Amino acid sequence: MRPISEYIKMALAVLVVLVSAAMGALRLMKVQVVNTEAYIKKDKVITSYTQKINPTRGEIVDAMGNVLIGNHVTYTVVIDEKSFPSDNHESNEVLRRLTGILAKDGTTWEDSLPISQEAPYTFSPDADQAALDKMKAKIGVNAYATASNCMDVLFDDYGIGEDYSEQERRIIAGIRYTMLDDDFSISNRFQLAENIRPETVRVLSELSMQLSGVEIEQKAARDILVGDVVPHELGTTGPIYAENAEEYLSKGYDLDAIVGISGIERAMEEELQGTPGVRTITYENGIAVSDEITEPVDAGHTVQLTINSEFQRGLQDILDNFLQYGWAVRYQSVKAGAIVVLDAKTGAVLGEVTAPTYDLTEYSEHYADLLATDGNPLFNRATMGLYRPGSTFKTITATAGLNEGVINGTTSFYCGRTYHYMDTNFHCTGFHNYISVAPALRVSCNSFFYELSRRLQIDKIAEYARLYGVGQNTGIETADAAGYMATPEKYKDLGLMWTVGSVIQAGIGNGDTMVSPLQLANVACTIANEGTRYTPHLVDSVWDYNHEHMLYETQPQVAEQIDLNYGYVYDFVESGMIQASGNGFPAKYSLKNLGYSVAIKTGTPQVSRRVQDSVFIGYAPADDPQIAFAGIIEGGEYSKYMIRPILKLYEEVYGSIYNAPQNARETQKTPAETTEAATETAAP
Repeated sequence: MRPISEYIKMALAVLVVLVSAAMGALRLMKVQVVNTEAYIKKDKVITSYTQKINPTRGEIVDAMGNVLIGNHVTYTVVIDEKSFPSDNHESNEVLRRLTGILAKDGTTWEDSLPISQEAPYTFSPDADQAALDKMKAKIGVNAYATASNCMDVLFDDYGIGEDYSEQERRIIAGIRYTMLDDDFSISNRFQLAENIRPETVRVLSELSMQLSGVEIEQKAARDILVGDVVPHELGTTGPIYAENAEEYLSKGYDLDAIVGISGIERAMEEELQGTPGVRTITYENGIAVSDEITEPVDAGHTVQLTINSEFQRGLQDILDNFLQYGWAVRYQSVKAGAIVVLDAKTGAVLGEVTAPTYDLTEYSEHYADLLATDGNPLFNRATMGLYRPGSTFKTITATAGLNEGVINGTTSFYCGRTYHYMDTNFHCTGFHNYISVAPALRVSCNSFFYELSRRLQIDKIAEYARLYGVGQNTGIETADAAGYMATPEKYKDLGLMWTVGSVIQAGIGNGDTMVSPLQLANVACTIANEGTRYTPHLVDSVWDYNHEHMLYETQPQVAEQIDLNYGYVYDFVESGMIQASGNGFPAKYSLKNLGYSVAIKTGTPQVSRRVQDSVFIGYAPADDPQIAFAGIIEGGEYSKYMIRPILKLYEEVYGSIYNAPQNARETQKTPAETTEAATETAAP
């Protein structure tokens, strides 16, 4: 894919060819003056030219202010028309000396002349016809001119005589054409070479009196300082492409600008980009009389994330170690999964990891290798991966049943391991006798939730799934997968058959409902806040470039509020989740002796006949939630054994589970009113 600037240049080339054909041998102007203003005042011709000064792009830092993506200084050799000799012999000598210095250092320079570097001259084999037609039109030769004809014209037009070596003549001619091709003018300085070594900068500076018009310009180049912290979310920069050209042009961008392509770089483009400045040069009767900055440049803003690098790296280690050394992924060769941790009081993303992953510093040089790596490390499973929620979905079904009055806290249904529905037998993993909602969440009783789903029916289940954010983008700055809820309409779209048992399978998370780990973490966060769903966010605040003055901070945003018909709804959902935290944990991974209670729900959704994933959601402490979390292991089991390490990591980084992360924005949690539950017993 080519940058839009190349397409425009090609289009201009065609136009120039037509003009050239109409005007015969008449040569086109070799210097284009843009952004000029001229007027006559008391026999004086006063002309003003403007040059744009590009701003330094803002940095991206973590929650502690550590720079993740910054800038480093690079040196670029530019030629400024206002002081570049107008005499061809003098300017050729400048180019000869300049390229001689660069060549000794091994530095290459811009040369867009599509002709071989040595005589006998031929057209470059990789040059397409459009490039050749453009060149011939610009130097004013006919369409049948040979490469040698073109070189002779360049030598003649620019006075590149035989007193130079053949190699020097070709070098000077190539630069002259490139300057012409780039519309070199007072308002458009020519960038000859970039990434100049400091030693070469020193040499050029010492010879500045002999190199009229040559300047060394300092630029800020993007610098990935930390590439292993949320690489998928940091994103990349690149040129403007055709499909985005109109958008950026309308915002005043130049077509050769570097912009955010993905992640935070793209999402926060307007803050990071900065505002260009303007340099105005005024001539009086051809003599420069002033050169000043008429509009100051404003560097881009620094974007501070909610991510703490130490916590993020620790979270990645937990996931990687589980996949490598813990409970093995049983059914597939690719070991993959994801974990998301949210600030339960704000929705801020505290940690987001995916496996396999990659280092952003390797992205450009090893993109092809990363693309070919098993498990696709470039894919962010935390936000873009879609999975069946399994029994974690039972928390949503429980909320619907309790809030709609279909059940209350002591309503019990019978579980005899087999549940008979519409001439079909469905199965539970245990024999639970009569069981109510909290114990049913604890043991993940399918029979209880089959019956509850039958009574709710799919429209009501889908309604509460929507309230929890299922089937919707979360609103995170960098975008995510929306997923979808299993409904008759969705099944029709997917080409699937909605059968009599589909509604009860949907109610236990084993239908074709698909959610991301980020959505699952937000489900846990919504339960922790008793029905208040926040919009997850990665951006904590925006600062000036030097990270000294905060411009604004992200405020918690409520995406949805589940209106409670009964104040006890979340009492019973939470009770079941707290009870579930005591189920089936070896001592090493136990959640009982942490000094606080934890609310969790696990799931083992069936992916195919023989393959299942392992999923968990939860929050802690249960009595005053600080963090909400979710995780998934593809084709494995016992993912819940990662919960204790996650909680201990949080304590290590932040000092205490009750310590809010630095920069997190606290909000008031609205307590639900508590009412007494009625007693009801129902037969299956």
